[in-house]
Amino acid sequence: LTAMGEPSMDPTISAPDSSAQQDSLFSMMDVFLISLITGLFTYWFFFRKKKEEVPDLPKMQSVAAPVRDSSFIEKMKKTGRNIVVFYGSQTGTAEEFANRLSKDAHRYGLRGMAADPEEYDLSDLSRLSEIDKSLAVFCMATYGEGDPTDNAQDFYDWLQEADADLSGLRFAVFGLGNKTYEHFNAMGKYVDKRLEELGAQRIFELGLGDDDGNLEEDFITWREQFWPAVCEHFGVEATGEESSIRQYELVVHTDVNMNKVYTGEMGRLKSYENQKPPFDAKNPFLAQVTDNRKLNEGGERHLMHLELDISNSKIRYESGDHVAVYPANDSSLVNQIGEILGTDLDTVMSLNNLDEESNKKHPFPCPTSYRTALTYYLDITNPPRTNVLYELAQYATDAGEQERLRKMASSAAEGKALYLSWVVEARRNILAILQDMPSLRPPIDHLCELLPRLQARYYSIASSSKVHPNSIHICAVTVEYETKTGRLNKGVATNWLKNKVPDQNGSSSLVPMYVRKSQFRLPFKPSTPVIMIGPGTGIAPFIGFIQERAWLKQQGKEVGETVLYYGCRHEHEDYLYREELAGFQKEGVLTQLNVAFSRDQAEKVYVQHLLKKNKENVWKLIDERVAHIYVCGDARNMARDVQNTFYEIVSEFGNMSQPQAVDYVKKLMTKGRYSLDVWS
Repeated sequence: LTAMGEPSMDPTISAPDSSAQQDSLFSMMDVFLISLITGLFTYWFFFRKKKEEVPDLPKMQSVAAPVRDSSFIEKMKKTGRNIVVFYGSQTGTAEEFANRLSKDAHRYGLRGMAADPEEYDLSDLSRLSEIDKSLAVFCMATYGEGDPTDNAQDFYDWLQEADADLSGLRFAVFGLGNKTYEHFNAMGKYVDKRLEELGAQRIFELGLGDDDGNLEEDFITWREQFWPAVCEHFGVEATGEESSIRQYELVVHTDVNMNKVYTGEMGRLKSYENQKPPFDAKNPFLAQVTDNRKLNEGGERHLMHLELDISNSKIRYESGDHVAVYPANDSSLVNQIGEILGTDLDTVMSLNNLDEESNKKHPFPCPTSYRTALTYYLDITNPPRTNVLYELAQYATDAGEQERLRKMASSAAEGKALYLSWVVEARRNILAILQDMPSLRPPIDHLCELLPRLQARYYSIASSSKVHPNSIHICAVTVEYETKTGRLNKGVATNWLKNKVPDQNGSSSLVPMYVRKSQFRLPFKPSTPVIMIGPGTGIAPFIGFIQERAWLKQQGKEVGETVLYYGCRHEHEDYLYREELAGFQKEGVLTQLNVAFSRDQAEKVYVQHLLKKNKENVWKLIDERVAHIYVCGDARNMARDVQNTFYEIVSEFGNMSQPQAVDYVKKLMTKGRYSLDVWS
């Protein structure tokens, strides 16, 4: 438009008035004609579209996915449910418990549904009283350092900010936690306390499951007391024995387009062939392994360093983040299950939810083959939970074996003891159970319905993105042990990673992965001193930290003292990253390198002993230099022992009593000056 108007504005061009008027007239005519044509075209376009769309609407509705209501209340009313079981789940266990509770409801003349809080508007809890005999149950796992799981984050945020009146809500909470962690069951405790503060009525006491003990037994014990409390509250009775109710129906595909069959993808079909960012848990990136080397010089264990190429993925990470990898089960285990059950593992099938209103249409991506399901989607190496044994018992043709399975699935003390010894302590997985019970031959589709999902494994990233922007490094030890039954059990992910060979085309060197953000971060100011404590593979994030501080120093930044306490068994066997650490020390980046070799002398020496030895220097760094402390590794023993050592140091040099010293360290944690990245 600007260009069209420019000539008439040029002062060097003169023309008679009539000519100017003629130009003006033509330009107005042009505008009129263009407007008319545009208007006619627009009218025709929308009129035509409307005519075409009307007959197609019914067809579109029949093939489109149902619209998800964000209101669980409307869904419950529509489907006649009165119990909703929400789950905050990171590894699938809380979801599994929620499903079991929702299935239990039918025994009491009630109807339940399991629900992911991420998919619904939880402010609707105030309306649950609109439904007769209604109850909300929360199975809430605690993740990391007292945090909510990813899918419960929005619910947690809402609870913190909400001033809703929940006086008509009846609720119960079962928490899933681990006593080796500082903030045991923090999420379960918070939800239970906060709902009561908002006026809701607790109808049964908070359950606290401990994964460091026997989480399954904790859940069963809580559940067997929970249902009688529900019955008493609502005046209902059990309608009969616990029965096996299938949640999914089998559909075998004899004539199927193989392009429509899942082959291991986590979300979108063909996502591994056609990769599109952003990459996350439902859309992992296939990273090429560019390096896979053994770190230890001797010993029975295999400690390894892997490098994953993330070029062109747009994946960003920070030192201290975690990399999640999706492993695959050992093909020999999969084949043995197929042989025992006499199944063609390459049969293509779908398991379709019998509850058409459920948001979860399949237990894993379908259609797929049994081989793919058992390799990529199902956990076949962990001891199965009691509900799986109960459901499988009906297929044992030997009366003794059937009774044994039912007993282990019962809440009787004898049954719990038998389950603990025969399944948990003996580390019997589903294959071992099938081998040791020759009459137990369940249909493979029911077995696939019952087994939990194979979960991603998380590793602390052993590199800095400042130094390695296109690469993520992993430090891991392969898990391998003999069980009480004489079987050799192998860790799924570590043995799978061990066999990832670099520089080979094809899937043998590809790892499905994504990055999970962490709170384990270097101080904002590079000049702040850091004390890092990480024995064994706990050194992983500190390799990234030291790389980053070396890079900052090269940029001319003032970098504070960088102190490392590292531990391993033998100096000449499993001293990880020895050359790299020596190099950093020589450059002056690593100001102190303290290494404990636990088994090189008669008396064992651990990292906490070296902390005590250097206690005066440690206190000076904390008190005067405002150092940040980082602990990575085993939660059960090491992290606890290290924390107790800090209590002692603070008490001695800070002239404090034991309770005051504990409070001092807790305040360091609150301020982000004492960070943990631990596992049990």
